[in-house]
Amino acid sequence: MANWSDPRTSAAAYAPGAARADYDAGLRSYMLSVYNYMMSGVLLTGIVALLFAQTGWVQAMFNPNGGASALGWIITLSPLAVVFAMSFGQSRMSTGTLQTLFWVYAGLMGLSLSTVFLVYTSTSIAQVFFATAAGFGALSLYGYTTKRDLSGLGTFLIMGLVGLIVASIANIFIGSGTMSLVISVIGVLIFAGLTAYDTQKIKSIYAHVAGTDMIGKVVIMGALNLYLDFINMFLFLLRLFGSSRN
Repeated sequence: MANWSDPRTSAAAYAPGAARADYDAGLRSYMLSVYNYMMSGVLLTGIVALLFAQTGWVQAMFNPNGGASALGWIITLSPLAVVFAMSFGQSRMSTGTLQTLFWVYAGLMGLSLSTVFLVYTSTSIAQVFFATAAGFGALSLYGYTTKRDLSGLGTFLIMGLVGLIVASIANIFIGSGTMSLVISVIGVLIFAGLTAYDTQKIKSIYAHVAGTDMIGKVVIMGALNLYLDFINMFLFLLRLFGSSRN
């Protein structure tokens, strides 16, 4: 991830009068677009997950006791393929293509996450979702308003994320309940920090793309980053506080 400078230090931030007002208005519009995409993606994922969970297909594809079917594995892994395509191909893709892939990704994530309705009660899912939304909102607001440079924290968190992924893969074979609990707690902390870091980074990028044809792509990729932070924080919190159906 690039370490962009904060827009407060850009030439536009020091521009007096109308120029400064125009910059601030543009920044607000830009951030609003990012949040609109992100929240719409989360909403689409939730609707698809809820509807798919009410069908008989989800039990056949994602039996908690029998494992996933071949089609279930395809649904589980396809969002990863889409997000990699967006991340590594964004420079070659048009804004419209990135928009389409974002909605496809959110929909596929809904199919994949429908399994939470097989494992946890609907009440606990709703409670954890709203708790995640409240925490995400507070952390993102902090990232947007703080004058502290979070780039160093971001580097540390990304390194921690790599370690978390390795530990999660290892625990698939170990099957340790204690390790699973530790992974969930660390996961919440990492994605809480990334929420603030990504918000500040998205805000700072505006100083570099304002008035260019790159801004549409940056909005979508920024929304994708915040979407991932929200979904992962929700899943780790659900593992900690969700009430099992069994």
